[in-house]
Amino acid sequence: MTLRIIATGGTFDKHYDEIAGKLSFAASHLPQVIQRSRITAEIALEELPLLDSLDMKDADRSRVLASCSQAKEEAIVIIHGTDTMRETAEVLGNAALAKTIVVTGAMIPYAVANSDALFNFGFACGVAQALPHGVYVAMNGKIFAWDKVQKNRVAGRFEPI
Repeated sequence: MTLRIIATGGTFDKHYDEIAGKLSFAASHLPQVIQRSRITAEIALEELPLLDSLDMKDADRSRVLASCSQAKEEAIVIIHGTDTMRETAEVLGNAALAKTIVVTGAMIPYAVANSDALFNFGFACGVAQALPHGVYVAMNGKIFAWDKVQKNRVAGRFEPI
């Protein structure tokens, strides 16, 4: 089984710019993350424009949906920013594709110490190969149906609704 990974950006893929003192995007961390995770499944990596999820518009979500629709793989992991992960998952869920789509991200960038990115990535890749068709959010060791999850911004975690 080939696993499609779609990178859309989010905190997961941000780099710390030491000169400007802020987080921004450069090249995706996903090639390094895939290598470091030692996943033995065949992987097809697709990089969409890297965006902070707060900057995602309907056209960006349509691009994610088109990538999922056109993918020959039935198991897909989407790396996404956590702030609007639920909104993109809703677009995908309403499309009712005959695929297993798992949306994940990170609260702390991959390149920063104590990041949850590598764990979330590995977890999402595992469950994407095991879950039935549908759209899910996988964060910090928990799986949620796309329409039964919310981000608790105060606690910094995802919870069922």
